[in-house]
Amino acid sequence: MAVRRAAPIIALMPARSHGTIQPPRRRTSTLGVVSFLNARPLVAGLDERDDLTLLHAVPSALPDLLHRGEVDVALIPVVDLWRSGDRLSIVSDACIATDAETLTVRVFSRVPPDRIERLHVDTDSHTSVLLAQVLWREMYGRTLDCRRVTSAPPTDDVDAVLLIGDKVVTQPPRGCGFEVDLTGAWRHLTGLPFVFAVWAGRADRDHAALAAELSAARDRGVARAAQLAERFGPEHGWPVSLARRYLCETLSYRLTPSHLAGMERFRQFVRSRELL
Repeated sequence: MAVRRAAPIIALMPARSHGTIQPPRRRTSTLGVVSFLNARPLVAGLDERDDLTLLHAVPSALPDLLHRGEVDVALIPVVDLWRSGDRLSIVSDACIATDAETLTVRVFSRVPPDRIERLHVDTDSHTSVLLAQVLWREMYGRTLDCRRVTSAPPTDDVDAVLLIGDKVVTQPPRGCGFEVDLTGAWRHLTGLPFVFAVWAGRADRDHAALAAELSAARDRGVARAAQLAERFGPEHGWPVSLARRYLCETLSYRLTPSHLAGMERFRQFVRSRELL
């Protein structure tokens, strides 16, 4: 009897792969980051990640990037968080804040502070402009006429100007006999810290993974603040010794109950004066 041979099951055998199987790629997220020296400790090591993209801009530009969807999470001024209503929420306990004077948010004036009527304000800022208006109403009983200034240092015909960021150190205006550090004045007025910016994202999205990354980056950055000052201070135009004091002693980067109380007190002032 003839033996019937089984046909080889070639069609059912999987094809052999001659290449390396690649793991699925992680989704790339984009962070909107303040372009000043003060944000360096918040993003320590994040620029080395292949699944994160950092987009740097001045504080006043970051909320629009977030609303347009160009970034997933952004370090935005606190007043823009409030202006968003329920659309945005705080993502992380990392922030930019200070417990006393900040060095980089100042009013320079050719007249005594209690005589300032018109204040030219830095277009890079949102929160600081409202802080100046609150302080002058509470401390001096004055309603400031705020006008934008697009150049620094300002021209000679400007009596008072509010500047923020690195330019306060690198390009301070000349001929101004009076200076007011706004967060020093805030501390004197309220006894509370002041929070300038927080990480925020769309409230209808889950940012838990990013929140953990941002908090871890903050912890790394605070631990390495002196090294960051030495590395990035000159890049931003700062003397290293001043940059080290600024990052290590002047600023704080964690939202504590005290910082949240300062935020709420500021919001109460802003709302009661209808400044938003």
